[in-house]
Amino acid sequence: MVSTFPHPASVDLSRVRLAIRSLQPQLVEWRRRLHQKPELGFQEKLTSEFISSQLQAWGIEHQTGIAQTGIVATITGTKTPSPDSRVLAIRADMDALPIQELNQVSYCSQHDGVMHACGHDGHTAIALGTAYYLQQHRQDFAGTIKIIFQPAEEGPGGAKPMIEAGVLKNPDVDAIIGLHLWNNLPVGTVGVRSGALMAAVELFDCTIVGKGGHGAIPHQTVDSVVVAAQIVTALQTIVARNVNPLDSAVVTVGALHAGTTHNVIADTATLKGTVRYFNPAFQGFFAQRIEQIISGICQSHGAEYDFQYRSLYPPVINDHSMAELVRSVAEEIVETPVGVVPECQTMGGEDMSFFLQEVPGCYFFLGSANPDKDLAYPHHHPRFDFDETALAMGVEIFVRCVEQFL
Repeated sequence: MVSTFPHPASVDLSRVRLAIRSLQPQLVEWRRRLHQKPELGFQEKLTSEFISSQLQAWGIEHQTGIAQTGIVATITGTKTPSPDSRVLAIRADMDALPIQELNQVSYCSQHDGVMHACGHDGHTAIALGTAYYLQQHRQDFAGTIKIIFQPAEEGPGGAKPMIEAGVLKNPDVDAIIGLHLWNNLPVGTVGVRSGALMAAVELFDCTIVGKGGHGAIPHQTVDSVVVAAQIVTALQTIVARNVNPLDSAVVTVGALHAGTTHNVIADTATLKGTVRYFNPAFQGFFAQRIEQIISGICQSHGAEYDFQYRSLYPPVINDHSMAELVRSVAEEIVETPVGVVPECQTMGGEDMSFFLQEVPGCYFFLGSANPDKDLAYPHHHPRFDFDETALAMGVEIFVRCVEQFL
């Protein structure tokens, strides 16, 4: 996908203010420290301790232990406020993935089987840099900034429990922004659009219960493999024939397990899959339609089934005015029109969506790939890494959004 943009926008850090450019070595140091100590969702104790120690050293008020390991920092500007001083939140996720890192770098993961393979270490470093800069320049803005360090984005989801714990209250947040370092875009670009950016994520599990037997005497059995195979094929008709071609959706069966050997017809077969869509109107539709297909095929073969379906994250829907704010800021920092990319939708999911359901906001992509430095592996790959030049750019974008919003 990176090859879609063969000539990345110039990474012109002269557009980043000197005070933030001067932070770049520190941003890299923070990011690499976090990269060496990755932690899974709701286990981010070392990460939280590091964040808290930095905030405390800078004199930034913050709460810890929210939704187990989450942190909220609050910075209030000292510029003469207007009667309607507003509150802007900035969100950064901080968890890692259960992946064994294969990179040969000095800052490689020191935790066996756990890796920052999605850039959350960079998100946390950018948020820390933003907090540091804003604390040092409180005289430049009126209003309040809340910086939300969120656990467990990769699962089972930390945004919703943080919201339930009141992170958008006291003071009440008026809008929220967040970014994702994105190796599907080259460093020096920003992906931002209003409306749907990322998809809803729903999961299903199904066990087909047939009747096992001898592979040479199939008439005495109900072959769960045959039933499962027909279900897998039939599920593909949902998007092809039940979804408006102008909409986008995906139904994927990611796992199919059955049987033990050559000449035994399997008694049971299990399916695991995911559903993705942008349009919130589809909520509830796929669960019903998938079960209808499974039920019909099982009935026709005399099989039974157990079906479980759960919604993980809703789609990420950006507010138009907040997306325009981010776009206008991005155009000041990167070359245009190549540098600001509206065609950046993905069927990947994000629990930033829960924040965006509560308050208007914008989630955007910050290009981070650099094939010339062998930094273009996809997210969740054991050799994922990114061009750290993006870190200072991320801080500058956040700070400019703060200055304009407040």
